[in-house]
Parts: sequence; structure tokens; C-alpha cells
Amino acid sequence: MPDHSNLRSKVVMSNVQVIQPKNVIQPRSIQGRFRNLKTGIMVLAYAVFFILPWIRWERVVGPDQAVMFDIPSRRYYLFGLVMHAQDVFWLTALLFLAAVLLFFVTTLLGRVFCGYFCFQTLWTDAFRFIEKAIQGDRVARIRLEKQAWNQEKLLKIGATHAAWLALSLWTGLTFVLYWGDAFTLTKDFFTGNAPSAAYFTAFLLMITTYLAAGWMREYVCLHVCPYARFQSVMFDQDTMIVSYDQKRGEGTTGRATPIKDLRDRAVRQTQGHGDCVDCGLCVQVCPTGIDIREGLQIGCIHCALCIDACDSIMDKYQWPRGLIRYTSENGLEGKKTHFLKLRTIGYGLATLLAAIYLVWSISSTKMLEATAVQVRSPLYVVLSDGSIQNSYEVKINNKTQASATYRISLADLEGASLSLGQVDPNNISLGPDSSIRVFAKVKQPAAARAGSKRNREFHFKLEPTSGEVTDPVIIPSQFMMP
Repeated sequence: MPDHSNLRSKVVMSNVQVIQPKNVIQPRSIQGRFRNLKTGIMVLAYAVFFILPWIRWERVVGPDQAVMFDIPSRRYYLFGLVMHAQDVFWLTALLFLAAVLLFFVTTLLGRVFCGYFCFQTLWTDAFRFIEKAIQGDRVARIRLEKQAWNQEKLLKIGATHAAWLALSLWTGLTFVLYWGDAFTLTKDFFTGNAPSAAYFTAFLLMITTYLAAGWMREYVCLHVCPYARFQSVMFDQDTMIVSYDQKRGEGTTGRATPIKDLRDRAVRQTQGHGDCVDCGLCVQVCPTGIDIREGLQIGCIHCALCIDACDSIMDKYQWPRGLIRYTSENGLEGKKTHFLKLRTIGYGLATLLAAIYLVWSISSTKMLEATAVQVRSPLYVVLSDGSIQNSYEVKINNKTQASATYRISLADLEGASLSLGQVDPNNISLGPDSSIRVFAKVKQPAAARAGSKRNREFHFKLEPTSGEVTDPVIIPSQFMMP
């Protein structure tokens, strides 16, 4: 009988190789237009995130902080805009806008969000800048990793992780500062007087940031991020992606090291060699460690650092740039790239409509809101004189930053009277950005209800008598009878 032991051994070894983690990727630094773009976006994103909580903003009512989530008062302050709990549909519209915008950009330009705007990319880049500043560039880090533990290695590794932890703590604390006054909360945080939720949130984000950006790094992009899994369904032959021009790079006889006469591009072409000199620089600068020359891969985040690397080599030999470039599959084959297609037009139109709706809903929001909810237990009361009384809970919300007074009356309910208890219906006062609940009793005499329907529709009419809002608010309701 044939011996299958060797076959089983090979299968087992293959499985072990699949699940074993690769060595830590130590990408090489590179200069170029795309590296400068990534750095500029990172600096801008960090400036926005870390500085916003400290910006002051004067308000009549509310915190003097430009951006803040005020949980106790259920308000979200964004400079001059104040969002209330009932404005939560704005968040729904914003999330929908973000989703369709991501789909639209991915259809056109591939995973540029991953390469330039993703939190994982931004924080990993910052961690790698710290690592380079302390340990040196790629060669120095690899040498340090291989050398025995000594004073130099302990000092550099320890300083790197200490700086990572400091940035991680700063990240977690900054997130917490969006939920309270930044100056007060920072002081309380470091004096031990902050709420327990602040410490829990800050240290939780500190740990997750440290692990994701300092330890997991590219493994988040390769194995954790769901976007990497479903991005392929958004790509087609017209999607602009980071691509290696195989025809130009390989020629007919493959790559060749540029030694002696092979530094001359004309000689290389005569011998059938492509422009790729097989320097491996495109692989060394890749943050996920892929070889773009093997084609589109799930690990490619379209950061385009390999383009900067390849362009630097082409410039060195004074050859044309573009061996690695942003292009489509059709572009690589010499065909025309079609951007205006049904899918891209659909995503683009959805993005535009979502943006218009969000802007319109925010700009047209009502600064005076009122509701009336009928008290259901009991639905009505028959008084001693035969009249019918219904009770309602009326809520008035003044969303402006100025005090106001209002008058409330009844409409479309003949002969009915309104009572608000100790509150004068003709002089309801509200402070800026405040609300009030009043218990309203509507009474209709027996003579007025003769021949009327059992359930009769009517309206409360709320009229501003002072304040920023001048238009009345009509509140529909029902009057119940036996």
C-alpha cells in the first residue's frame, strides 16, 4: 500500500504555515507627493481632534465650549448649532451620507479612505513616526530587533512604548473632553476627582489605541477590518487603483538589475527587459508588506507609497514615471476609463441628495416646538353641570438663545374653555433654550356638544408674544366625548 505519512506531514506543515503570524513589518520611510499628502491629512486630522475641545464659544445658555456632548441636558453643541435629543434623525442622515459617500469614493478611487483617512491608518502612521524618531529607519530598527537585549535596546524600546502609551492616553483623554468642560475635566482627571466613567473610557481607549496602532498595526487591515472584505464588490475595470504596469515593468524577458549596459533604457528594451529593476523598494515602503507587482490584493490600502518609491527609482535613472500609478484595469490595457456609469451616477446622486437633505433639515429646523398629549386615564370627565372635560399635557420647547413669552388658545372647538391651573394662558414665559410642561384642562359645555361627533378634532394655537420666533405653532389634538 502507498505510504501517505509524508503527504499527511506536508499537509500539517502547510496548515501551520498558514496560521503562523508573519514577522513584524518594518516599512521603510519614503519621500514623495503621496507621502506628503498622507502627512498633511494626518496633521490636519490630529489638529482637529486634539484642539477642538479646547476652543471656547460664548453662549447665552449652555457650556462655553465650541464642541461638546452635554449628556445631563441632552444637548450637542457644535459651535453655533445646538442639537436636541429630538434631532437624532440628523445623525441618521449623517451616517447615511457617510455610507453612500464611502461607496461613491470606493467605486471611483478604490480604498483611498483606508490609505488616508482611516483612524487605524492615522494612528499607526503617528506611532511609526515616533518609532522612527527613537529607533531610526527600517535598517536600524531591524538591527535593533535582532540584537541581544542590552542597555541600548532596553532604552530605545522602553522609550518607544512609553511615547506610544502617552499618545494613547492623550487620545483617550481627548475623547472624554468632548463630553465635559475640557479645562475642568482635565484638572479633575489628574487630581482624581473626575467621574469613574471618564477614567474607564479614557483608559479603555488608551489600551485599544496602544494595541491597535502599536502591536496589531497591519493585522487590523488584513484580518479585522470588514471593509477590506467587501471592497471587492465595489471595484470594476474602471475603478482607479494603485497598479503595477506589468507590460512595461516585465517586458518580454522579465526584470533585470540595472548593471553595466542595463542602466540604459534603450538597451534594456532591445534585450526585452522591462523597466522594473527589481529593487524591492515598493515592498519595503508598504505598510502592509505586500508586493504590488503581484496585482491587486486584499492588503493594499491604496496609500500610494509604492508609487513614491517607484517614482524615486525612475527619477534616479531618468526614466518616465508611472511604472506604478493610479489607474484602472482598462487604463492598463490601453482602453478608455469610464467614470460616468450607472453605479457611480447612482452613488453620486445618493450622496448629493443626502447632503442636501441634511443641510436643509438643519437650516429649516423649528426653533419653537410644541406638542399636546391627551391624558388617557380617564379619557374624559362628565362634570356636575353636564359639561365634558378632557385633560392634556402640553410641552413647549424654546430652542432659541433668547427668552420668550407665549399665548396659548383653542381653535375649532366651539364654546370650549381652557385652563392651565396656576399658569396664565396669555403669559407663558420661557428662558433661552428651555422647555416647560403644563397640564391643560379643556372644558366644553353640554349645550355646545349637542349633535357633535364623539371624537372631535381641534387645535391648540401657540402664539409668540415676544422673542426671536414670531410664527405661531398649531398643535392638532382630539376632544373625546361620551
